[in-house]
Amino acid sequence: MKTLQGSITAILFFGLLINVPAQFNIPAKIKNKAINRIDNKIDQGIDKGLNAVEDEASGKNQKADKAEKKNSDKAENTDDAGSAVPAVTPQEKPTMLTYSKYDFVPGEKVLFYDDFAEVAAGDFPANWNTNASGEVVTNSLFPGKWFKLNGEGSIALDEGLNLPDNYTIEFDVIPQVGGQESSSFNFGFYLYSAEKPKDLNEGGAVPGKAGIKMEFGYRSAYSAYDESGYTLSGEKDEAEMKADNKYRLSFWIQKTRLRVYLGQTKIFDLPKVMAPGFQYNMMRFELWDGGSPMITNFRVAAGLPDMRNKLITEGKLVSYGIYFDVNKDEVKPESYGTLKGIADVLKENPAVRVKIVGHTDSDGADAANLDLSKRRGASIKAELTKSFGIDATRLESDGMGESKPVAPNDTPSNKAMDRRVEFIKL
Repeated sequence: MKTLQGSITAILFFGLLINVPAQFNIPAKIKNKAINRIDNKIDQGIDKGLNAVEDEASGKNQKADKAEKKNSDKAENTDDAGSAVPAVTPQEKPTMLTYSKYDFVPGEKVLFYDDFAEVAAGDFPANWNTNASGEVVTNSLFPGKWFKLNGEGSIALDEGLNLPDNYTIEFDVIPQVGGQESSSFNFGFYLYSAEKPKDLNEGGAVPGKAGIKMEFGYRSAYSAYDESGYTLSGEKDEAEMKADNKYRLSFWIQKTRLRVYLGQTKIFDLPKVMAPGFQYNMMRFELWDGGSPMITNFRVAAGLPDMRNKLITEGKLVSYGIYFDVNKDEVKPESYGTLKGIADVLKENPAVRVKIVGHTDSDGADAANLDLSKRRGASIKAELTKSFGIDATRLESDGMGESKPVAPNDTPSNKAMDRRVEFIKL
């Protein structure tokens, strides 16, 4: 009976806390954040109270059941290093058609790339820094290595990057609930101008001199700021993620303009959100209340390709915006924006013929890389014909494998530069 009374008291106590933020005269954004955090705690308190009631009524020991399930899951889902493999949910495969309104085109000069392929499972990657925790893992449904971000705090690029006026940022992410005692899977992604890039505590909740704080998970939201304070904020509740599903987040910055894409959907297009006159140099993830996202294929690139000039005037366009899974030749639908741009140039110049040449990095056997590059070139030709209506007689395809590198095969960023597609005017 004591357990029942204590549980009801806890529920009533947490219920009273709902009105606490309204008693203070604080900025709306901070107020909303406080409400969200309190809501999470209220939910957790209510759940615990109801669980206790159910335990007393049924006599079941749920904690023992949870512990047994956890041990069972750990035994069945581990990687080669013995680390727990995150559970993920199968998803319907997107098609090129679903990306028909996707206009994102990645930058052409790779500034940074990390797919964590060279990091041992269980290790923290060398290019990153944290005051929280993290480790590289694998999972049973999505291929490759993933950087799992743990704890509560910040995880950022160790050295930062001096970003130009025009650049893009992309990464794959699997949002995850942080643990059995948490119901949260939201996380933050911050882009800002830091005075001390290695100091992850700089500025506290408002890091650097100017920047934008974005939040993803049960909703998508942003808050921009400069030295005068917060300047612009907004949210989109319908732009939500589901825990244990894979998403592609893409950011396109052109001076003061920021476009944000969740999968194939543009969720924000903000023409004057980036404060001018600041050197943006830091990108970091912010973790709250136990959310533990996993990321991979983190790519930062500068400058948009001038497709028309490169292809028609200079005679060769080098593209990094056509994507494939590892060792696969099927064009991923995220390539839609780039392929559409190339198709538009070809439609405007109907007499032009083009050879499509695939290139790989030097990992793996020479013969396998050569075959893969040829198959990828053929797949791009087929996609331009099928999805964009380009006459197949205007297109040729080939592959050079690893024989024509543009960078040493020694870092993830250099390997990403070698993995490219060239369109050569005939």
